[in-house]
Amino acid sequence: MPIWLETAIRSICILIGLFVITRILGKKQLSKLSFFEYIVGITVGDIAGTMSVDLGISLQEGITSILIWSLFPVAVARLSLRNKKFRDFVEGNSTVFIKNGKILEENLKREKYTVDELLEQLRKKDVFRVADVEFAVLEPNGDLNVLLKREKQPLTVGDVFPNPPREKEPQTVIMDGMILDEPLATMGLGRGWLKEQLDKQGVAIENVFLAQVDSYGQLTIDLYDDKIQIAEPQEKMLLLAAMKKVQADLDLYALQTESEEAKALYERNAAKMAELVQKVEPLLRN
Repeated sequence: MPIWLETAIRSICILIGLFVITRILGKKQLSKLSFFEYIVGITVGDIAGTMSVDLGISLQEGITSILIWSLFPVAVARLSLRNKKFRDFVEGNSTVFIKNGKILEENLKREKYTVDELLEQLRKKDVFRVADVEFAVLEPNGDLNVLLKREKQPLTVGDVFPNPPREKEPQTVIMDGMILDEPLATMGLGRGWLKEQLDKQGVAIENVFLAQVDSYGQLTIDLYDDKIQIAEPQEKMLLLAAMKKVQADLDLYALQTESEEAKALYERNAAKMAELVQKVEPLLRN
């Protein structure tokens, strides 16, 4: 057998084997590598590369070595799931760097962390003053997680509205000019609605690169031709305008009626609608 053909066959077999091993390791090992897993990955890659070009190494010996180096982290992960003490020994524990706004110098020294490195990590979290931090902890994987003091935390919708409406993930209904029926059905919509929305904006389906529907039923479009400007969706503003019109109609009915009972009913419902408009207007204008 020619050397180049044998090298190609060995390389293909090794690639398939490494693919199978990565599937066995799972997504966790691929996304968050510990130092040990990082070393294992480098070693396995080096063994695989050497086996591909060094025909003096038998496949049996190389595969055995790769399996040992690859499956050992799997065994360690399985034991870690079952035993907390073993998991702490292998992965380590979190270390608190800042507590109640105070830096714990002894913990910094134990982790061989300088103040400059701590400040750098804080800046990566958009924190420039240590005094703004309530709690900061160094995770076993090296990430620094920070909790700001209450008065320094950014304002959220929940701070303004006690019971904000649920936000659903947007559904992609057109991709590469093709309609996706399943996301449309998830939103309770159909192709007729989609075609009607596109006709309003004068857009053909085949010209749409991507289209999404948000939780408010607004359709946003990205065209193949970026020079063409598409009007912003107006569904939320139209809803706000309709609610204000209902309020105005109720006030008008209250003025026109001669029945005191009907007048009180209209005024009461107009007040409820005004309160509702006041609550949802910031959301609908956003």
